[in-house]
Amino acid sequence: MLNVDFVLLYVANPTASVAFYTELLGRPPVEASPTFAMFAMESGLMLGLWARHTVAPTAAAPTGSGEIAFIVPDVDAVRATHADWAARGLPIAQEPTAMDFGFTFVALDPDGNRLRVFVPNGH
Repeated sequence: MLNVDFVLLYVANPTASVAFYTELLGRPPVEASPTFAMFAMESGLMLGLWARHTVAPTAAAPTGSGEIAFIVPDVDAVRATHADWAARGLPIAQEPTAMDFGFTFVALDPDGNRLRVFVPNGH
């Protein structure tokens, strides 16, 4: 059985994206170069930020075509995270709302990738 170990986002400016994600995640990258950076999550998942212009083979999708989901324990945590991120100036693509899968909101990173925070139904 395969395991998902890495999620890679293609970014326009790795330096700007590293600064953004360092602040957002509250941790520095475990690896960083001018064209690539990697963050280690407590879950074991690795988040990579790769300069789009150096991806091989060439990436056909534009930057901003990905989504990262963050599960939080309850509706209050969704609202608190929304308030925090809005106060930090993150663009909000979707205000807190109930959807089929749970209560959620969506913010955007510097490349337009979606950052979805949610509590699944039943939690």
